[in-house]
Amino acid sequence: MRDVIENILKIEREQKRRYDNNALMRYNVDKVHVKQMQFHKCAKRNRWVFGGNRTGKTECGAAETVWLARGIHPYKENKRTDGWVVSLSRRVQREVAQKKILHYLNPDWIADVVMESGKSQNPSGGIIDYIAVKNVFGTISTIGFKTCEAGRDKFAGASLDYVWFDEEPPEDIYDECAMRVVDKKGLLFGTMTPLLGLTFVYKRIYLNCNDDPEVWHVFMEWADNPYLDPDEVARVSAAMTDAERDVRRFGRFVDAKGAVYTEFDERVHVIPSTTVIPPEWQDRLSIDPGLNNPLSCHWYAVDYDGNVYVVAEHFEAGRSVEYHARAIKQTCKKLGWRTDGKGRVSALIDSAASQHTLNADKSVAELFCDNGILVDTRVNKDLFSGINRVKQYLMTDGKPRLFIFDCCTNLIRELKSYRWGDGDRPVKTDDHCLDELRYYLMKRPVPPKPPSVKSEIELDKERLIRRGMRAR
Repeated sequence: MRDVIENILKIEREQKRRYDNNALMRYNVDKVHVKQMQFHKCAKRNRWVFGGNRTGKTECGAAETVWLARGIHPYKENKRTDGWVVSLSRRVQREVAQKKILHYLNPDWIADVVMESGKSQNPSGGIIDYIAVKNVFGTISTIGFKTCEAGRDKFAGASLDYVWFDEEPPEDIYDECAMRVVDKKGLLFGTMTPLLGLTFVYKRIYLNCNDDPEVWHVFMEWADNPYLDPDEVARVSAAMTDAERDVRRFGRFVDAKGAVYTEFDERVHVIPSTTVIPPEWQDRLSIDPGLNNPLSCHWYAVDYDGNVYVVAEHFEAGRSVEYHARAIKQTCKKLGWRTDGKGRVSALIDSAASQHTLNADKSVAELFCDNGILVDTRVNKDLFSGINRVKQYLMTDGKPRLFIFDCCTNLIRELKSYRWGDGDRPVKTDDHCLDELRYYLMKRPVPPKPPSVKSEIELDKERLIRRGMRAR
């Protein structure tokens, strides 16, 4: 019996030794938080973490890299890999990404360390060129290190399985790295605090993630990291300006001129398109017309409490009124949207649609009516009143009253990108969806009457009437 107990204790001691010496195992078991796990599990090929300082974004980038190099990623197909870690400078490489990679690499997993400067016996004190990593397939994977200060030419030629950007690279280096993973259909992933404002990452990753099926992002803030002291978080937050707090705590993109709809939060206002909308909630459509420019049309619903739902989107440029009308009616049929007795649907439209252009017998509004879309041009186009009304629906007394289906990608993109310009007016660009959103909300949508709940007396009365009719 003593021998059995000794063997059990020996096994337990060995397991504890391996656990204590395996930072990657400790991360996976004890350290990883919900947002980090979302990043690791995501199957998209271009993934980005926008996070404040100390949110754990670099930790998950380093763990992801070592998992890929070792061939032990818990959520991806494993193989021998060649990848790069891209830092802004040699100093940042040594102090951040390189340090984290060495932390998660057990010494007995390292076959070789090739230095750019310094000694391989003490790699953390120098600048690493690449690390040869023993993978579980009995071969060698490589983790190469690159810095943006070296310039784009240093990023040419290689064929890679992945690239990790530790902080935001210049756009030309991002483009070059994207080419490095093309032939292997490899991965790009970045972990960054958006200190530079509305750069190419904001436009090509954050704004367009709904358009590119392979692009994904997540925001990490201090509250997502369970290992930060709440009292310290409150103390540091109180000493920051609103803009500093947005970037360094929440990882948000901030522009000097600022977003118009600061109340908009995808996590709050965007809901799954599988959400069931009862037929009695269906209201009108709203249209911002365009022929060469995009035509924007959305389907709006109102619940019993007056909350508004944007449930579908038609957004296309360079098409005729007849084409748009057909597309709108097809979407109505798909949604089971209510129509009048002749199959026509009601919609609001910009009052400019009632004007006759040169050599045109009918206005755009008349053409829509001829094609079964009964448009009402009596809309309130006051810009500032409309913006204020949208803000009220985005958040009133801490509660949202506007919810947008995730299939309405252009409306979501415009809400995120709409910004103040000079002269206290928003920049007049890329706002077709927002115009017709304002037209609809300025009409003060009326909630439907909820189904009445009958009293027991009323129910008894109905039963007696039915019984009397059967007796006749």
